[in-house]
Amino acid sequence: MGGFASQIVFKKSLKFPGKLGVVPAKIHRTFDGKIKTVTVSMNCAGKYYASLLFDDGLPDIEIKSEGKAVGIDVGLTHFAVTSDGSKFDNPKHLKKREKNLKRKQQKLSRKQKGSNRRYKARRIVARVHEKIANCRSYFQHKLSRKLVNENQVIVVENLAVKNMVKNHCLAKSISDCGWSEFTRQLRYKAERDGKIYLEIGRFFPSSKTCHVCLNQVGSLPLDVRSWTCSSCGTKHDRDVNAAINIRDEGIRLLALGTSATANGRDVSPRVGRKSSVSKAVPVEIGSPIPL
Repeated sequence: MGGFASQIVFKKSLKFPGKLGVVPAKIHRTFDGKIKTVTVSMNCAGKYYASLLFDDGLPDIEIKSEGKAVGIDVGLTHFAVTSDGSKFDNPKHLKKREKNLKRKQQKLSRKQKGSNRRYKARRIVARVHEKIANCRSYFQHKLSRKLVNENQVIVVENLAVKNMVKNHCLAKSISDCGWSEFTRQLRYKAERDGKIYLEIGRFFPSSKTCHVCLNQVGSLPLDVRSWTCSSCGTKHDRDVNAAINIRDEGIRLLALGTSATANGRDVSPRVGRKSSVSKAVPVEIGSPIPL
């Protein structure tokens, strides 16, 4: 329901035109400005939510680039790794509640279709899904707010999540992370605070490039989490090195004022081309990383 410009917001209710009248609601924050629209929606658990659009009349915040820049590399073991070495573990909300969800779904499958008990069991399953989604959203909001508050320029990779979930071995884990929603939150929070959000090309070799001497290795399998550059001898943590390269590439694009990445990295590399770069030298996990 949207398009109403004459709604009145009370402390504990919303007033709609027509037969709806005054509807009790939990207003969790105060607003200043003119109400433009109210959109009411219902989730799978049967709960109603009202999204309020206000016009505060304030001018747009000027975007500035002066300040700290950070590169963010997302993954499965660590949800996010920043260029300054911070690692945020993946909470794996679905995996933690998978047994409970399986048990509820099994009970639902035993109920007769069309019965009242099946309807109640479906609502119970929906509440479990709602709990998982709320926990994931809470974690993403907390982390995105922390990163936006601490940095002026945020640089991430433009990942093709729809293509990544085609890998049936990792599809569930990738979907549980919610990388697209996380980057969306980073974008709108940065724009609202007058900060810069950048995305670099997904084919940019952030993991395979040494951030010290810019030497690029030929192959770097996913099971190699740390490697030594054969050119300068620097030992790299795979994720931290990728985050540093993402940050440096974002700063370069920001300085050039263009969205094109170096060496045509916006397009997929040609298949069958022989590589003249060296291979990575794997090292033991936990090797010291130079600051």
